[in-house]
Amino acid sequence: MGVILGLMNSVFYLAIERLPLGTVGAIEFLAPIGLAVAGLRDRRNVRALVLAIAGVALLTDVRVTGDPLAYLFAFGNCALFAGYIVAGHALAKDGGASGIDRLGAAMLVAVIVAAPIGFGEALPALHDVRLLAAAVGVGICSSVIPYVCDQLAMARLPRSTFALMLALLPAMATMIGALVLGQIPRPVEAAGIALVICGVLLHRPATAA
Repeated sequence: MGVILGLMNSVFYLAIERLPLGTVGAIEFLAPIGLAVAGLRDRRNVRALVLAIAGVALLTDVRVTGDPLAYLFAFGNCALFAGYIVAGHALAKDGGASGIDRLGAAMLVAVIVAAPIGFGEALPALHDVRLLAAAVGVGICSSVIPYVCDQLAMARLPRSTFALMLALLPAMATMIGALVLGQIPRPVEAAGIALVICGVLLHRPATAA
């Protein structure tokens, strides 16, 4: 898990350095789609998945531009994201604080894995209080809080259900953009949010079925 986290975050940032964020996000979403498909058990869940995919397609601005190396990073991130979901469920198998403790140990390993990739470029930040504060903020908001929440969710949800609910990420990003940045969604984006929400509401775990 530590190796997956270190490499996944590194190749993600290398990918968005070269490609539009929407393109990288669309490629990354192939991972939960694959895991959700693998866990489908009835037609209702197939319809739920189709709605969620359609909604993400409307929300994601995909532009096929950039160099081959950029796409190598993006698809590498996608594969690692699938590995993160599978490994995350293994960490969370007995629920409670144990999964979070294991996640903390994995993140220490991730530091060792990622350090050779970006340590040199990060050195200037050590002399700039604002950059250090930004780095701490990004670390807390992009890794600590979401990964802990993932562990709490994975301990309670089947893998396919958790994978499908990841379709809420681009919808939530659009809504946060509207509330915080004043980026009002276009009608097509509002339709995408509605489709994603309908898909998640329609889905039911295998145990409930």
